[in-house]
Parts: sequence; C-alpha cells; structure tokens
Amino acid sequence: MANSAQARKRARQAVKQNEHNSALRSQYRTAVKNVRKAVDAGDQAKAQEIFAKAMKVIDTIADKKIVHKNKAARHKSRLNASIKAMGAAA
Repeated sequence: MANSAQARKRARQAVKQNEHNSALRSQYRTAVKNVRKAVDAGDQAKAQEIFAKAMKVIDTIADKKIVHKNKAARHKSRLNASIKAMGAAA
C-alpha cells in the first residue's frame, strides 16, 4: 500500500490511466475484428471501406504506444493482404 501522498496519487493515476488504455486497446481490437468480419462476408468494397477507418484507429493507438508500432503494422499488412486476396480470388 502507498504510504506517502505522492505514492497514493500515483496509484490513483495509474488506475485511471489503466482504464483509459484498456478502453483504447478494446477499440483497437474491435476495429481489427470488424475488418475481419467484412472479409469473411466476402464484400471487398465494404471491407476496403472499413479497413480505411480501422487504419486510423490502429495508427492512433500505435502512436500512443498502447500497442507496439510493429504489431500495428503487422495487423494492417495482414488485413490489407486479406482484402487484396479477395479481389484475386474473385
């Protein structure tokens, strides 16, 4: 348990920041999941549109260091590849 006023304040801030970061991480996962659902549905135009929105969310959260920039880049690359593969298959 925190003993000094400073430590108590830092503990309060840590809890608040953790809740905020968790919400952002959830937003990130939802964005990725929405693109995957669109790809599974087979509509390339809709998947491309959702991917454009998801890229903004992914980049924002990577910039805030909620997820590592390489992980964000990996997700964007794989999602884009799956969308392009839909066009090749059709």
